[in-house]
Amino acid sequence: MAIRRGSKVNSAFSSASMTDLMFLLLVFMLIATTLINPNALKLTLPTSNNQIKEKPYTTVSITSDLQYYVETVPVRFDDLETILRGKLEGAEQPTLSLHADKSVPIDNVVKVMNIAKDNKWTLILATSPN
Repeated sequence: MAIRRGSKVNSAFSSASMTDLMFLLLVFMLIATTLINPNALKLTLPTSNNQIKEKPYTTVSITSDLQYYVETVPVRFDDLETILRGKLEGAEQPTLSLHADKSVPIDNVVKVMNIAKDNKWTLILATSPN
């Protein structure tokens, strides 16, 4: 007399729930990355082959109409050094990233570079990749 088992074990793996989970994670990442915008100002940066991956402590932006911004806050050039000193005070190795539009005269860029040099801050000129 043969003894039969009452229940059989199904060895198939259902990946439907895993597919749903991966789709939801993909949608979440797509939405989250479009909301993150490190440079909210629309600038046409000069191009360069060399890219540095150093993380700046704060950014200074110069638009094509010669408006100065510290991060996204508009500032006058006369107040720029004072505001940067307040932001970079206490930082171990203060690094400043300069985002200047292509059409900005070099004199304005050099003025910001001189502020960084006088205060012994590291300055990175932001460029877009080639």
